[in-house]
Amino acid sequence: MRIAIVAVEGCLHSAVVGLVDLFWITNQALRNAPDGGSAGVVFETLVVSADAAAVMDAQGRTVQVDGRFDDALGCDAVLIAGMALDTDGSPPRCAAVSQAAAWLRRYHQHGGLVAGACAGAFVLGEAGLLDGRRCTTTWWLHPIFKRRFPKADAVWGSALEEHDRVISSGGPLSWIDLALHVIRRLAGDTVARLAASMAVTDNQALPQTVYAPRGFINATSPLLLQAEQTVRQAGPGLTAQALAKGLRLSERTLHRRLKELLNETPKAFITRVRIETACALLQSPGARVKQVAMQAGYADESSFRRAFAQVMGLSPSGYVEWLGKRRSCAMLSTDEM
Repeated sequence: MRIAIVAVEGCLHSAVVGLVDLFWITNQALRNAPDGGSAGVVFETLVVSADAAAVMDAQGRTVQVDGRFDDALGCDAVLIAGMALDTDGSPPRCAAVSQAAAWLRRYHQHGGLVAGACAGAFVLGEAGLLDGRRCTTTWWLHPIFKRRFPKADAVWGSALEEHDRVISSGGPLSWIDLALHVIRRLAGDTVARLAASMAVTDNQALPQTVYAPRGFINATSPLLLQAEQTVRQAGPGLTAQALAKGLRLSERTLHRRLKELLNETPKAFITRVRIETACALLQSPGARVKQVAMQAGYADESSFRRAFAQVMGLSPSGYVEWLGKRRSCAMLSTDEM
């Protein structure tokens, strides 16, 4: 299986080289697997640029390439990772990005599988490949992403989305999740699990909402801030109709505005705000799930648990355990300094 990795000026060197290494490590793991691995599965990587010339990464170092864009036309998938942001904090719009976008559009039109991690999703957007398709990018880039690609069906906080052979993921290191998804897509879950084990990472990515600061996305709009306050002050049983009334909007207008801003329904917005409240409460030592559920606006603990798992990708107890591991790692890192 041939995997092409697109290199453009300002790319993240670690992502380009890391993708090459991850597929190579997967090959080694398959070769040495006790059960013989998956017969015949071998990944070949090809780093490509527009003209087959080396490019400069975000730190001014040289990224060596193996060929030009068109050399990858027969590949099974093409991946593009993150890149340096402009001085205004947004992914660049430059000649290199335009060239890559035009080629990715042509590759996809020929039936190819394309994937972009972090700011790489912006290149997919420039190619017009995200119009009308579910997609994601890094959580803090979401507002810029929505403004630049209003026709994209962008999902804030999602770790990874695939729609019509177009894959996107969020976070500078999300190229790992992207690669594992491509491996799963092309070679099956067994090979993906093996690759994840060798990389010492999770086979399934957690939602970005686990990492994003609580209330971050709601602070991007006065309407969202007001809606958040309304949800936090309401008791259990708040409906979309009641939320709209509290905001002095029609239910239809509220639905449209939330769709535009967040790609969320009013019901999903209410759930997310309540779960974000629960996450903050669970960070307190000794917090009890039943009490947290009530404080977050849930009269029924089982409903809370289901909603929490849906939003966070973890159970409440799993989230507390995850928090503990993060704190332990942070303390260990501090002790070693």
